[in-house]
Amino acid sequence: MVVVSAGNGGRNNSQGIQGYGTITAPGNDPYVITVGAVNTKGTTDRGNDVITSYSSKSPTTFHHCAKPDIVAPGNKIVSTLPAGLTLSKEFPQNQVSPDCFSLSGTSMATPVVSSAAALMLQQNPSLTPDQIKARLMRTATKKFPQFSVNVDPDTNIPYTSYYDIFTVGAGYLDIRAAMNDTTVSTGYALSPTAIWNPTKGQIYLSGVDGQNVVCGANVVWGNGASVSDMTQIVGEP
Repeated sequence: MVVVSAGNGGRNNSQGIQGYGTITAPGNDPYVITVGAVNTKGTTDRGNDVITSYSSKSPTTFHHCAKPDIVAPGNKIVSTLPAGLTLSKEFPQNQVSPDCFSLSGTSMATPVVSSAAALMLQQNPSLTPDQIKARLMRTATKKFPQFSVNVDPDTNIPYTSYYDIFTVGAGYLDIRAAMNDTTVSTGYALSPTAIWNPTKGQIYLSGVDGQNVVCGANVVWGNGASVSDMTQIVGEP
């Protein structure tokens, strides 16, 4: 079961497309689970959670995969602090206690999803990587605002994030729902490909049916499987 981070290039506007197309290897692999980061605002209420502005977005370069597959908490995550860690010396302000340290990034969101996969395997060791990916994506929370604005506290620069599938994938990780999902699927859970239709001026997804168990009846992305006119946001691919 391979789970990887989406990367932290969401604020990269060097190409003039607001951080889209910034997911690179290994997050661009259609077989793996690629994870973006959410800011929980330090509360247990999902209602105020927003996507982090630095979380990388797709379509991926060359293959044009729609990534991330799922998003999870990844902002100001507190974890254990190994002795002699270089980061603790460079960023002493992030030390929460003698044994704990706070970090932000999609690399902090990724182990949340890999832990969910471990719990699912502990519950049912016969699950395949494709079935785990499909269940995690199928049961992800899909209630998001249309957009949110994050302001960098250091620079006061505002960053606007839109909640399309290239930013949040199938949705927000829901571990309990994933473990309660008993749907039996076969085939591959490949992330789909985004294809530009110059005639209609729209982007649509390829590989959302047949043997691709992630997609089936569009239950993974909700209404997001038919991508709206994303050219307003990402421009022509």
